[in-house]
Amino acid sequence: MRPDGILSPETATRRFLSSLDQPSRVLVAISGGSDSTGLLIALFDALKAEPNPGISLCAATVDHALRPQSADEARDVAALCHLLSIPHVTKVWHGEKPKAGIMAAARDARYGLLAEAAVELSADIIVTGHTLDDQRETFAMRGERSAATMTGIADLVLFDRRIWIARPLLSSLRADIRSILELRGIGWSDDPSNEDVKYERVRTRQALAGEGISVAEVEAMTAARMALDEATAGWVDAHVDVHEGMLARVGVAGFSVDRAVLGHGLARLAAVIGGQAFALGAEAMGAVLEFVAAGRLGRMTAGRVVFDLRRDGLYLARETRGLVPLTVDAGQYGVWDGRYLVVNGSGVEVTVAAAGASAAMPTAENLPKSTLARALAAQPRILAVDPPSDLVNQIEIVPYFAPFDRFLTRLDVKFATSLAAAFGTRPYPKPPLGLIDGKTI
Repeated sequence: MRPDGILSPETATRRFLSSLDQPSRVLVAISGGSDSTGLLIALFDALKAEPNPGISLCAATVDHALRPQSADEARDVAALCHLLSIPHVTKVWHGEKPKAGIMAAARDARYGLLAEAAVELSADIIVTGHTLDDQRETFAMRGERSAATMTGIADLVLFDRRIWIARPLLSSLRADIRSILELRGIGWSDDPSNEDVKYERVRTRQALAGEGISVAEVEAMTAARMALDEATAGWVDAHVDVHEGMLARVGVAGFSVDRAVLGHGLARLAAVIGGQAFALGAEAMGAVLEFVAAGRLGRMTAGRVVFDLRRDGLYLARETRGLVPLTVDAGQYGVWDGRYLVVNGSGVEVTVAAAGASAAMPTAENLPKSTLARALAAQPRILAVDPPSDLVNQIEIVPYFAPFDRFLTRLDVKFATSLAAAFGTRPYPKPPLGLIDGKTI
């Protein structure tokens, strides 16, 4: 390790491999660019130097079909993998591409296709070639938008509740990766979009010119963020209970914790209740905290959530506006209102909508009736179909946590795990990593 904490790609990949719970089959996401190609070569070299029968490599390339050259680049990657005797598949993003938000849509499609490739190749973890350069750009871009404490690219992410994605090179520089490839005589492809200044990241990269946040600063921010996550998970365990699937209550004693913990917890709990992919922003969360601190019983709304302050605590329920029906084809699945995963195992198309005023009120619950009625009205129900016989048993509707169930970073694992327990839903799978330098991952 250099004095500035930067790791050579060789050291970074060896550390990653030594941290794996064995046996492991590692899927390398390789586009053909220098970073992902360097990651593949560094992992291959590390296993060649220190063979481990419990660890094997495979690779996948996602062709987004956005440029004419992409198919040729995928074939070049396949040829490199064949030369190295590494199993490889190419997955193509088919279908019509959105005109707006193409980068976000491509990212989501890419990880979905990588997860499919992992199943095909029997991999249990995916690795991507994100570098310290990417990390610096991310911090710089987020710093332009907010003065709040930030997090950058997470080194470990759970995708779709099914497979972990690791980024072993986040403490390594792109220049060092390219030096390895040049020494080996291995080429790479350059995506023209990486030089297109219409993209914020390209402008940021050019402005940084190789400088930016240090590894030590990233590690300090990560440690602070994980400490906050752990404290907030304890807050959930001690002070949050959930009724009827989606009515959350924070007990009065839960208001007296540190303001940072309360804000962090409420912002993410509200995102789950409201079906939002992101936690409440600073302005909205500030208003909620002021509302709670004032102690005057009443209600306020933020982020599609009604915050109802009662004598026994703060209740959070989805407001009853904007509840749009969802139609799910036979044998398919979808997410209704950002809050429920609907898996249609039947042979017919089904539509899920809000229960509305027809929701039955339980008699045993000792809860505020109007608050409970609001929560129940926003619960899902299957609209009548023909024939209805035995349909309910073929359709699964389970809670879905919008901030966590598609992408769950290591920084949120403890909080999300505590929340899953509070909701009585299935736990998140544990990361497939053990220790790095004596530290638990």
